[in-house]
Amino acid sequence: MTTPPVHEHLAPLAFLLGTWRGGGRGDYPTIEGFQYTEEITFGHVGKPFLTYLQKTWNTDGDPLHTEFGYVRPAGEGGIELVLAQPTGVTETHSGVLMGRHIELATVAVGLTPTAKEVTSVRRVLDVDGEVLRYRLDMAAVGREEQFHLEAELHKQ
Repeated sequence: MTTPPVHEHLAPLAFLLGTWRGGGRGDYPTIEGFQYTEEITFGHVGKPFLTYLQKTWNTDGDPLHTEFGYVRPAGEGGIELVLAQPTGVTETHSGVLMGRHIELATVAVGLTPTAKEVTSVRRVLDVDGEVLRYRLDMAAVGREEQFHLEAELHKQ
């Protein structure tokens, strides 16, 4: 099976396509700070959305977190992200795309009965050539929105 051409509506997001890998750090008031390795893959199937798969590992190589979803263009300069996590959390984001800078904020968070409480997430992503940097702020477990993760990934 051959890969279909990238859908014309994805032209402003084509810079994301591919696999990005690197390292990051995380912290939150309810946990001890940590370092991690991360891999994010943005793909496409010829439709007007990107697929998104994220995986992280601790410094010993043990898996930490994963999430899967879709990135969708949303009109002139708009962008949406829909994702699911095996922790029982789903996130729906809306935001803006300005060149290679993306800002997203949750418009809805879904939780299974056993998921930890997450009330909001803000994601800021910048791509400069072959380098992707992001920051993730989160409000969870009774805390207001604040820093949780940041990483620098390199295109593979």
